[in-house]
Amino acid sequence: MWETLRKEEVLRKLGVDQKHGLGEEEAKKRQDKYGKNKLKDKPKESIFVRFIKQFNDFMIIILILASVISAVVSNMQGENDYIDSIIIIAIVVLNAIMGVVQEAKAEKSIEALQEMTPPKAKVIRDRTTKEINAEELVPGDMIILEAGNYVPADSRIIESFNLKIEEASLTGETEPVLKEADKICKPNVALRRHE
Repeated sequence: MWETLRKEEVLRKLGVDQKHGLGEEEAKKRQDKYGKNKLKDKPKESIFVRFIKQFNDFMIIILILASVISAVVSNMQGENDYIDSIIIIAIVVLNAIMGVVQEAKAEKSIEALQEMTPPKAKVIRDRTTKEINAEELVPGDMIILEAGNYVPADSRIIESFNLKIEEASLTGETEPVLKEADKICKPNVALRRHE
């Protein structure tokens, strides 16, 4: 929606001054209203679900079928020797337990890394430029982007000078795309390279 409005209209609707930015109190109110600037985490699966998913592999299914066939053949021959079947099932279950443990460790490592180096954003608040965690951004924050920065949130460009954004992860376009503050998009325009 914001890309279809002139920048002056955007500033007016968001109730923000381009030079002064938001006040800290107003930013706090907006964060309480809109929440943090981060994607919602998908709900974590229970250990039982993770354990069951370990059996969703072609080779594991083959091993389980081999175990069942071995038990049936042993029973039909009247031998009642289920040692092979028990060993195969034990290996499959042990493999599933190890898979669940490894996944849990990897997930904890990723979470720790994300907490160690949260993305930062440079904003204007209370007439001063300050660096905050990107998840603390709120609608109306004046974000300052410099060469090499990641764009920390959906944003409307208010002022730019030779701003090129690398959009490969969004559009597949390998070349950086020139962005202009005065460009106004038509409503419902699909995400694509703007010429």
